[in-house]
Amino acid sequence: MKIELENVKPMDIERRSFEIITEELKDRRFPKEQELIVKRCIHTSADFDYADNLCFSEGAVEKAIAAIKRGASIVTDTQMAKAGINKKVLSRYGGEVLCFMSDEDVAEDARRQGRTRAAVSVDKAAALGKELIFVAGNAPTALVRLYEHITEGDFYPALVVGVPVGFVNVVQSKELIMETDVPYIVARGRKGGSNIAACICNALLYMMDSDRGY
Repeated sequence: MKIELENVKPMDIERRSFEIITEELKDRRFPKEQELIVKRCIHTSADFDYADNLCFSEGAVEKAIAAIKRGASIVTDTQMAKAGINKKVLSRYGGEVLCFMSDEDVAEDARRQGRTRAAVSVDKAAALGKELIFVAGNAPTALVRLYEHITEGDFYPALVVGVPVGFVNVVQSKELIMETDVPYIVARGRKGGSNIAACICNALLYMMDSDRGY
């Protein structure tokens, strides 16, 4: 069998990838503020299910961008997601990317309380008293603890990106966030991951960078 490769220059690979995504989506249309996020999730994962399972609360994108412009920081539940988020763009607006999962105090509190580090990390984020975007790409327990804080009224993130991947309490934790009035972007169902978490954050940041995005 003869295999034919596309002759694409290195600098054009991403552009061509988005062209293919658009072609394969055919007549699918998305709200303008959501389109880049959906397509970047597909680009990151090669999974077209994100065209259907990404859920946005009303005005979530606009509210997230406004929060970033005010200097909001991003807290995530994995070092992998932290590593993948574009810190240079975020820093232009005064924000930083934080992850408390490896902090000694978080590990100690989690052991003492018999809870997950992700849940304790949410408590640490809530105690900062800062405007935050919380991004969960791995731990459903982070979303459950966020839900508890939100319903108790003591922590209200500017946005929750809820995209943990897996099987145990993953679906349920995402549904809990979607029951709140907090702005959210959620990958409904079992799919997600740290790469998708970082991807969504970067899509938001690229929207604020006139030289990036499609």
